[in-house]
Amino acid sequence: MSAGQNIGMSSCCLSGALHEGKPTGRIDNIGGLDCYIAEPRGGSKTKSVVFISDIFGWEFPNIRLLADQYALAGFYTYIPDFLEGDSLPVSFLQNVEPPLKKQQELTVTEKATNAAVVPTTLGPWLIRHREAVSKPLIDGFINTVRMTPGTDKIGAVGFCWGARYAILQAHGVDLATPGEIGGVDSAFAAHPSLVTVPGDFDPVSRPLSMALGTKDSLLDEGTRGKIIDLMAGKKDVVHEIRLYEDQVHGFALRSDWSSGKDKKAMDEATRQGIEWMEKYLKSGKE
Repeated sequence: MSAGQNIGMSSCCLSGALHEGKPTGRIDNIGGLDCYIAEPRGGSKTKSVVFISDIFGWEFPNIRLLADQYALAGFYTYIPDFLEGDSLPVSFLQNVEPPLKKQQELTVTEKATNAAVVPTTLGPWLIRHREAVSKPLIDGFINTVRMTPGTDKIGAVGFCWGARYAILQAHGVDLATPGEIGGVDSAFAAHPSLVTVPGDFDPVSRPLSMALGTKDSLLDEGTRGKIIDLMAGKKDVVHEIRLYEDQVHGFALRSDWSSGKDKKAMDEATRQGIEWMEKYLKSGKE
């Protein structure tokens, strides 16, 4: 685990909304992991993107619908089951910390009840999916994609729990060094949790874009400021950090579409990630 201040995970990670729509991709097994694949028109793998899910995993409809949008933008998009069948049930979405407007209507008792779910639900899950278990799976999958014929550039897109691993993939690797695996050409991280400051950010060497909500209980204003200052000091690393006003944890993947402001924020975060990949996954094969 990287050294520094570690920002934990709260009931925010269990909040959000389920979106309507039918994913159009297909299921396959890649490198021993079940995987949802959304292919661009023509099926080119030149620009490939690996999604690293939140705690709701690769079968969560929202993340598959989002992968379809990346495919429409020209990216060969993978959502591997890095949780190996151990994602949290979608039923938690409406049980714990709903969107900001509903949060403000909760009684003290209701908030206390919701908060009690966190240690009993997330504690054991986080132990099962600690970095020593999850990072080798992610590194190995990205290495498999990199060796797939037709692949040139690879991006990582992560949300919540998975956003931290997208940041770690932006550390990059020296592919000429024997035994080195993982590492991407560009990364996008939306509302990361469990990040270590400065440990997770000091080694970043690849283009990194982040989407952060100003009401995210996992990244308070002080922590966001530390990340912004740290990245600003990395003059040789291309990066951007966009703040989304009044958005809670999970907004880029689980926004409440009944709120025009929340849906707009999610749409903008989607464009942010796609535009970042369009810019930094440019291939010499195009």
